[in-house]
Amino acid sequence: MKLLLFDIDGTLLMSGGAGRSALNRAFTHVYGFDNGFQNVSMMGRTDPLIVKEVLKKHRIPWEENRIRTFQQVYYQFLEQELAAPEPAKSLCPGITGLLKKLSADKKIVLGILTGNWERGAYLKLRHFQIEHYFKLGAYADDAAERVDLVPVALKRFEMLYGQSIPSHHVYVIGDTPLDIIAARPHKARTVGVATGYHNKESIQQENPDIVFESFQDVEEVAQYFRKS
Repeated sequence: MKLLLFDIDGTLLMSGGAGRSALNRAFTHVYGFDNGFQNVSMMGRTDPLIVKEVLKKHRIPWEENRIRTFQQVYYQFLEQELAAPEPAKSLCPGITGLLKKLSADKKIVLGILTGNWERGAYLKLRHFQIEHYFKLGAYADDAAERVDLVPVALKRFEMLYGQSIPSHHVYVIGDTPLDIIAARPHKARTVGVATGYHNKESIQQENPDIVFESFQDVEEVAQYFRKS
């Protein structure tokens, strides 16, 4: 079997800024600061580390109870932001066809590996009606450092299927150099896609196994996963 672990934002879908807007609204609601996440880089990073940076910038301590409140408010606002009309909200090119084709292959298991908290990840996947394709996931609730998420996904695969999986049958798929860097210590295969805010050349600097301009050519991409 092969395990394909997809990033969400910029790899599977574009939320049209819904995530950042929801975070800003939640931060204002809970902490009283407007536009807290302005000029803060989110690409390839986990939600906890992003929030910690913003709290530090405003000299606010990390308090677990308040963070939990922030998360719940964020999820409410995220659902609203996703539902609001916005032309930039879309699945990335080829994703619908690719997920259909890969999920039909009994030797392939699709999973999520993302810096999003699990509830936020689910809301995004559900909005675009692709949540049912994924059998397992590793999320920012599991670890704040992205590099620690691959072992979580592997453990969940083992629990679900009753067997371990060799590292060369695990693929980490993302649109940022950080996706590639996080997979390297675990000897997983790495697949970049330039559908987010990083171009193909910047992803290639981290020496992934392959980089696609997009997943629009569904058959070509599916064949890579079947044969590599």
